[in-house]
Amino acid sequence: MDLYDITIIGAGPSGLFAAFYAGLRGMRTKVIEALPEPGGQLAILYPEKFIYDVPGFPKIMAKDLVSSLWEQANRFNPSFHLAEKVGSLHHINSKVIELETDKGIHHTKSVLIAAGIGAFSPNKLDIPKAKEFEENGVFYFVKEKADFQGKRILIVGGGDSAVDWALNLRETAKQVILIHRRDVFRSHEESLKQLFQSDIPIGLFYELKEINGSDNVESVKIFNNKRKEEISISTDAVLISIGFRADIGSIKDWGLEIQNRTISVDGSMRTNISGVFAAGDIAFDVDSAKLNLIATGFAQSTIAVNCAKKYIDPKSQMNPGHSSEMKLESGSESDQELVPAVTLDEFLKR
Repeated sequence: MDLYDITIIGAGPSGLFAAFYAGLRGMRTKVIEALPEPGGQLAILYPEKFIYDVPGFPKIMAKDLVSSLWEQANRFNPSFHLAEKVGSLHHINSKVIELETDKGIHHTKSVLIAAGIGAFSPNKLDIPKAKEFEENGVFYFVKEKADFQGKRILIVGGGDSAVDWALNLRETAKQVILIHRRDVFRSHEESLKQLFQSDIPIGLFYELKEINGSDNVESVKIFNNKRKEEISISTDAVLISIGFRADIGSIKDWGLEIQNRTISVDGSMRTNISGVFAAGDIAFDVDSAKLNLIATGFAQSTIAVNCAKKYIDPKSQMNPGHSSEMKLESGSESDQELVPAVTLDEFLKR
């Protein structure tokens, strides 16, 4: 039996940092990730978006953070299994947990589930030709900003992603317009302040109703749900940023306590199954505030790894001390009243 000390399910930010920290604790570590590359949402949804709430970085591009976490995680040579999905988890005895994937069987003394929000897919709008243009002008996330170079973009949405991309793409695109179906945004206050002070035309109470074009997107029809008016706008690309649906898949069948697609944990990040821990977006402690931030995931991963170390080796110290003393060298709904510097109506009158 090829037995590992800890197997981490998920190679997003929390999982990658957990892999590094497990190596720091001298644990033989394996990481299993369903996606073909590490990084989770950072790599798949917004690799070229800046992140501002990671300690030590005034701002860092998502793909650069993934690259740094990947380099850090590989310091202690964990075993990575990418593009592999875990189907089942169960104890084969009091000391060994068996994980069955679509590619094989893995044995481990402990498990850390850092699967983020699970498998995710974008919410879509049921409007004419939206699906038809998905390869030719309709986008749900941004892989490369260069795809929007010199283009006129309509962004639909009022959350963090919509606001952030409006700000991040304005230097790349020829024109950026943002519409939102109401006047309340779900975005960080500072980002929202920057948006409303910018020269980006903002259409409040507007909804996307129709997309038109021949081979590519050429124009859209939008509807003001307050004035009950419909107008047409010429555009080259539509970025629909209205959130994602998440599914934790087979995890819900493992006998874990599940609440609203999250795994219940205690303050030590332990689940109801012996030897199984959870950290990051997928973990929920009823006695703590729920914050789906990268910084929170890092802290939870550290706690989980230390507790897993104590679980498999009761004689070990829970707190290993500071890394600087070791010989190692050889990411609320805002209701503030804001007025756009440029409204969509003013922009259209020019």
